[in-house]
Amino acid sequence: MFKTLRLLALTLLASCSLIAQTNRIHLGIDTLEQSGFRAITGKRVGLLTHPAGVNRNGVSSIDVLRRASNVNLVALFGPEHGIYGNEKANVPVDDKIDPRTGLPVYSLYGQYRKPSPKMLRGLDALIIDLQDLGVRSYTYVSCMRYAMEACFENGVEVIVLDRPNPLGGLKVDGPPLDRKWRSYVGAFHVPYVHGLTIGELAQVARYTSGTMEVTDKVRQNGKLTVIKMRGWRRNMLWPQTGLKWVPTSPYIPDLSAVLGYAMTGLGAQVGGFSHGIGTPYPFRLLRFKGKSSKEVQQALMAQRIPGLSFRILRTKTKAGASVEGVYVNVSDWAKVRPTEISFYMMQLTAAWTPGNPFVSAKNPGLFNKHVGSTAWWNEISQRGAQARTKDFVRAWAKQAQSFQRDHARFYLY
Repeated sequence: MFKTLRLLALTLLASCSLIAQTNRIHLGIDTLEQSGFRAITGKRVGLLTHPAGVNRNGVSSIDVLRRASNVNLVALFGPEHGIYGNEKANVPVDDKIDPRTGLPVYSLYGQYRKPSPKMLRGLDALIIDLQDLGVRSYTYVSCMRYAMEACFENGVEVIVLDRPNPLGGLKVDGPPLDRKWRSYVGAFHVPYVHGLTIGELAQVARYTSGTMEVTDKVRQNGKLTVIKMRGWRRNMLWPQTGLKWVPTSPYIPDLSAVLGYAMTGLGAQVGGFSHGIGTPYPFRLLRFKGKSSKEVQQALMAQRIPGLSFRILRTKTKAGASVEGVYVNVSDWAKVRPTEISFYMMQLTAAWTPGNPFVSAKNPGLFNKHVGSTAWWNEISQRGAQARTKDFVRAWAKQAQSFQRDHARFYLY
């Protein structure tokens, strides 16, 4: 039943029938292999990847490179959650020797967030094959940017194997990132939902002054190669690619969670909202401490958020406990602004909590690093339940249009 509900949600997401077109998309790793690995032949290479780094047939990019007679893969690099995706969020990961391949695995989510010169010593190129969600705060794009900086500083070529943005390349939404909040959960000055592939983001870093924390001379001299996909178009959501989704992290097991992360991830950071972690519907099942599901449903419906509907759903946690919550359903993808619901969740949090919980937030810095907007922090912390949410949503929508116009030069598709 759970799989059926997820499939229904994803069908509605596109507001049309999404028919998987198997074998239509060739990923960056596929086009690299089909070229005879021309870009890396004769080079000593490292690979930064994770479990979702697979070819269109589901074979790990690690194995694709290792079995190629003309590829010299000498080291692996792992992001948050590690190369096998089994490390917990926000938990440092140690370097190790991979028991499966015998290769050294350097963690970029432990003592180092940025490859050290020692890690890069002897490499001609670092290949990056990471599946992103299309959301600014998801840390894989930050890992890529930091790795690019280190490579450029040490004369190592960067080769990015491009992958689809699962939310497509047309949907851009949410607050841009103010420079003061740049961090590992906000490494690019883009709207929260940015509409770019990871290869396009790499080009933004390489060709935009101030995006990376290196001098312009180092950035301009850095060598970046993006291995493009074949068959992907900007209007494609993930189901239209015909590719199987491989969980990118423990809380993103399926496509329902991908969209949910963009929608509710920000809204449950402060106050009484929870968004379904620990249930079969991570980031999609909303509850608020002290409020019934009916009250939460009615409050969200009263906001008249375009493209969304809300229904009460009873399920069980992974521990077997029965829970009831409000499932966030996408009824019209064309009308949805993915992040909009999070800011109404914050406004409701202020209305339902004595005092203003944003004023007394234990870690406002982390909240702001995720949201990225000083203006919104001032609004929600000073006005609370009276925050002018609609005005901010409209302003961000206009800024998103400007962002798309300004960044079209980086489009590869």
